[in-house]
Amino acid sequence: MGGADELEFAIERISRWYKAFPVATVIIGNHDRMVMRKAQTSAIPSKWIKSYKEVLEVPGWNFVERYVKDNVQYIHGEGGTARTKCRADMMNTVQGHLHTQAYCESYVGQNFRVFGMQVGCGINHESYAMAYAKYGRKPIIGVGVVANNGKLPINLLMEL
Repeated sequence: MGGADELEFAIERISRWYKAFPVATVIIGNHDRMVMRKAQTSAIPSKWIKSYKEVLEVPGWNFVERYVKDNVQYIHGEGGTARTKCRADMMNTVQGHLHTQAYCESYVGQNFRVFGMQVGCGINHESYAMAYAKYGRKPIIGVGVVANNGKLPINLLMEL
């Protein structure tokens, strides 16, 4: 598929999620920022670029780089792992980005306890969207759940 076909396919698929979740906070990932990066390297002002919610037809969604709830930061994660980010920020951290890693580690000190949870990804490696990585390692398909007001991180992996 070309870029226009992929976009239309994405809008159609996302519309299903939008019907189920008309109000949501969505973390922006590295592939989401690609259009803006290419525009900037071509000296195209960001005013010419539409917002995510406008392009994807999801007016009730809020797109952010980072979301914090119950002292847990949720990020896509680039340039590092959940374990390094939680220690650098001294804050509980949940992140994706690294498709082949899923773990939860805790770190303690005299006056703190933080966790870093890497959640793998939520997409089948045989799907069209993952074709760019078909010769890489198989991704871990799972989801992270944080319960008890940000105090109980749980990493759930799908069956192989």
